[in-house]
Amino acid sequence: MDHDVKKIVLAYSGGLDTSIIIPWLKEHYGGAEVVGVCTNVGQDEDFKDMEQRALASGASKLYIRDVREEFVTDFLFPMLRAGAIYEGKYLLGTSIARPLQAKHQVEVALAEGADAVAHGCTGKGNDQVRFELTYKALAPQLKVIAPWRLWDIRSREQAIEYAKSNNIPLRDISKKNIYSRDWNIWHMSHEGGELENTWATPNPEMYRLTKSPQEAPDREVEVVIDFEKGIPVAVDGTRMKPLELLSALNRLGAENGVGRTDLVETRLVGMKSRGVYETPGGTILFKALRELEMITLDFDTLSMKNQLALRYADMVYAGKWFTHFRRSMDAYMEHASRYVTGSVRMTLYKGNAIVTGRQSKYSLYLEDLASFGESTYDHADATGFINLYGLATGVAAIVQNKAPAEGGPAEEMRAMAGFHEK
Repeated sequence: MDHDVKKIVLAYSGGLDTSIIIPWLKEHYGGAEVVGVCTNVGQDEDFKDMEQRALASGASKLYIRDVREEFVTDFLFPMLRAGAIYEGKYLLGTSIARPLQAKHQVEVALAEGADAVAHGCTGKGNDQVRFELTYKALAPQLKVIAPWRLWDIRSREQAIEYAKSNNIPLRDISKKNIYSRDWNIWHMSHEGGELENTWATPNPEMYRLTKSPQEAPDREVEVVIDFEKGIPVAVDGTRMKPLELLSALNRLGAENGVGRTDLVETRLVGMKSRGVYETPGGTILFKALRELEMITLDFDTLSMKNQLALRYADMVYAGKWFTHFRRSMDAYMEHASRYVTGSVRMTLYKGNAIVTGRQSKYSLYLEDLASFGESTYDHADATGFINLYGLATGVAAIVQNKAPAEGGPAEEMRAMAGFHEK
């Protein structure tokens, strides 16, 4: 028991884990005051009821902060602009929210004069790292309490029993409803249950956001998305604020069965984990922006951006948001995207998001040059280009694979390169 800890600020979600943490903290830290912080990042919650449940569980107060606009503007859309997708499939919905949530938790802790911060992440998962790296970046002097790494509870079933024995008010939690979910404006994740068997087909009743492709409308839906400097700004010609725009695309994508992903990812602690994600609006935006970049970015800029996107995704997944490296990468992404302005037309149909057109005043695509018909391009120019472009390949072949010709390799190389004595 740590008697030096008098006040603890807990990242509170209203779910099973954080609800039972409140009495546990009071019991094991000498009756310390526990203050809850809940961030509204787009989850569908009855926040008034959540406050009542937090107080009933033993918290002295609960801060509820609506950070949705900040989430979309300062976190999601920069991540989108960077093209960050973890291991080629995961659009990082949970990962990107944790630094923001931890940031607001730290702000409350400092304002409250708290001694410690606490979270409900397990010792197996990634979120413990994301929360604690943010704590270290923003307030390293605060003590960190992670009950799942300290207590004797080892399963969701045991947590349910602990809640019942302490009269903790819970809802939508039972041994039958065993999924672990995370929900925000970007996505919903599902883990646990039959998903722990990588061969098992997900239960159709598990999904909460998106229609199945089979149940989606039997008609194509066309949508046009406008971007400015790599950031989405309008849908079908109507300019919208970031939160409004993402919400509109979420509704459109969900209705048409877009955005379901079943993947096995590599956790930070090393183990593999299976999750099913629903990311309707994000899926549409990633595909659209990629197509716009293909006509507005030169080869070298796009190549470097694609390489950095992999590092960016790894950084977000690992919770290294508040770092100099992430800010440096964003500086590159912002500058690289200065000409990524234009429109992308997409067709949504039964789980598919298909690009059917793209245009930009900064397009590097010149129809005259690309045309197979008559153009100003002189095909004969390709001869000299190929001679020079292939010079190193030809030199290596002569030196490494052939016997010296009469006159020596130097003469053969000169002839191959098209150099002739006058």
